Amino acid sequence: MSEPTSAPAPRLLLASQSPARLATLRSAGVTPEVRVSGLDEDAVLDAATARFGALDPADAVLVLAQAKAEEVAQVLTREARERDEASDGVGPEESAPIVVGCDSMLELAGEVYGKPKDADEATARWRAMRGRSGVLHTGHWLVDLRDPQDGGSGATLGATSSTTIHFADVTDAEIAAYVATGEPLAVAGAFTVDGLGGAFVESIEGDHHGVVGISLPLVRELLGEIDVAWTDLWA
Repeated sequence: MSEPTSAPAPRLLLASQSPARLATLRSAGVTPEVRVSGLDEDAVLDAATARFGALDPADAVLVLAQAKAEEVAQVLTREARERDEASDGVGPEESAPIVVGCDSMLELAGEVYGKPKDADEATARWRAMRGRSGVLHTGHWLVDLRDPQDGGSGATLGATSSTTIHFADVTDAEIAAYVATGEPLAVAGAFTVDGLGGAFVESIEGDHHGVVGISLPLVRELLGEIDVAWTDLWA
């Protein structure tokens, strides 16, 4: 009699090009695959606003995270179908992953900020932020592409992490030096807490991983809803 086979270990696929998100997962023992979506974020938000009305920042990042995860999931599903047709069922099948998409925005004094478009905007942003507090919202969305026989649920679900950041009262010279590094141009809110900008963040209230771009406790909770243990992802 043949031995029963166990379900393969779940694979996580990160639908984001953010080095900080990838590094955060890796430092927590998870080594995801990466596939970047080609999402038109403005078009997605415009469509959502037309359908639902004005979006709160916490909802806007969730809409974008869902769109990124589901777009990548659709591409992966199409590619898997094409591989199956080309192989005619011959050869081993690779287990499908759980896709996670994320998006972040900073809310400050009623305004919402993503990545600054240039150095001038980043400079103006920091002059407005210094000595004040804002809320960094990060949307997370999971799409479970696993086959049912591998424990797949077919679920698509998400939630938003919101963390309050208290910025230091930095000088004009410090702002100029920071913007000159280019780091603020690559991240939502024009700051990092895990890079050069860390010295300019006095304190945070909430999950600091969410400020980096992916809340590990929240992803763990979402995985739990589809019966996947966080420790099953450890490399």
